Order: sequence, then structure tokens, then C-alpha cells
Amino acid sequence: MTTARVWFITGASRGLGRAFTEAALKAGERVVAAARDLSPLDDLAAAHPENLVRLTLDVSDRAAVRAVVDRAAAAFGRLDVVVNNAGVMLLGMVEEATEEEVRAQFDVNFFGALWVAQAVVPHLRAQGSGHLLQVTSMGSSGGFASTGFYAASKAALDSLSQALAMEVAPFGIKVTIVQPGGYGTDLFTRGTTMTGPHPEYEPLRVQLSEMWGEDAGPDPSTAAPVIMELAGLAEPPLRLIVGSASYDLVQQLDQARTQEYRTWEHLSRQAPG
Repeated sequence: MTTARVWFITGASRGLGRAFTEAALKAGERVVAAARDLSPLDDLAAAHPENLVRLTLDVSDRAAVRAVVDRAAAAFGRLDVVVNNAGVMLLGMVEEATEEEVRAQFDVNFFGALWVAQAVVPHLRAQGSGHLLQVTSMGSSGGFASTGFYAASKAALDSLSQALAMEVAPFGIKVTIVQPGGYGTDLFTRGTTMTGPHPEYEPLRVQLSEMWGEDAGPDPSTAAPVIMELAGLAEPPLRLIVGSASYDLVQQLDQARTQEYRTWEHLSRQAPG
């Protein structure tokens, strides 16, 4: 009989985090769910009283993260799968954002994820195993108008996670950079801060609105089976795009970038080094 794994999921009350929490519980796993507001998990707590522990957490508070991770590890005696999922979005043009807005974006998406990683690694190293899923974005490979700050915070996490993967591999710890596409979550509503609009960018805003349309994206639950399979792999990939349409788009962007490098290769090679 296979022993149920223990999951620690941040941003677990809504969107992708909620979907992953629900899928893990349905599979008979044990979950420590962390979020600022735990009330959306009341139904799961009632249905899985023995397998779900809920802990209030603001990931931007480093001391709180360390304390909550210690409590999470003690709840079921170990941590097997850590899903570093908590995130927010700052939507607006680069010129428009205030210092406070930019710092708040990075406090959650980059520093919050960093604090979680720093806190869980000692526990995973001590047990000689564990899988850390760093949730970035399919857009982390490049910025796009009005989502530049979000993409930048996720790109920073992407690069840091690649370094982390190399550092913790000798301890039996796996790291996967999970790059989901646009799902129908609260990220674009409850989790979004809008910059104060500059009138000069209004034509671009109209163009972006027409480009994106009204489609909120697929339900987050459709991504959960992918994460469940990923978490079960003995040798998981370093990176995984989650979403068929997102996979195609990332491939197009990568091909365009490669082509641009080749077009200007003659100029690049004029400099040594």
C-alpha cells in the first residue's frame, strides 16, 4: 500500500491553488493549505477533516512563512510536494506604476516564493526527498504590454528556481518550474491591482482589450490532472508548460526570439567574449 503524500500549497483557497488542493485530497493525499483567507476552503475542510490542515499565511511576511512552514511539516510529519503558488498581478504600463505597487508585486510573486523555498528546503533536505513546484507563468520568458511587472516577477522566480534546482539536487530534492497559461481564476479580478491610467496609453489599452476579448480562460480544475501526474514522476522535468494553447504560443515566441538572434548574429559576433 502506497503511503499518502503530504502537500503544502500556498495560495490554496482560490484558482489554481484551490484546484490543486481539491485534486490532491480527492486522490487520498494529505494537504496543508495556506492562504490569507481560508474561508473558501470550508467545504473541503468539512469533507476531509483528517487530511486537510489550513494555515493562515501572507507569504510576503518572511517570519510568518518560516513559522507556518514549520507547522506544516509538523502537521503530518513531513512534506513531499510543495506548490509555491501564491501570486498577485499588477496590470498597467511601465510608466504608470508607483514604487509601492511595484514592490507589492515583487513582495508576493518573487520574495514570497523565495521565503517559502528557503523555509521548506531544510525540511526536504533532512528527509532526503521532496518535490518543489515553483508556479511561474507561460509569460515568464518575456514581457507583454501592460503585464510587464507580473512577467518580470515571474521571470525572476523562474531564474532563481533554475539555480535552486541545481543547488538542491544533491539532497534528493526535485524542482519543477510550472508555467501555466491563462486560466479562469481570481488573478485578473480579486488578485489584480490596476495602475492609474495615463491618457497617452488609451489607444493601446483599447487594442489590448480587443485582442484579449471576454474569454476568462479554462477552469483551473482542468490543470489539476497535469499537476497530479507531474507530482508522481520519479524524474520530473525542470520546466513544464501547462496548457495546450500556451504551449503553442511559447513555442512561437521562442522561435521568433531564436530567429532574431540569428538575424543579428553578425553584429553580436563583432564583439569578443
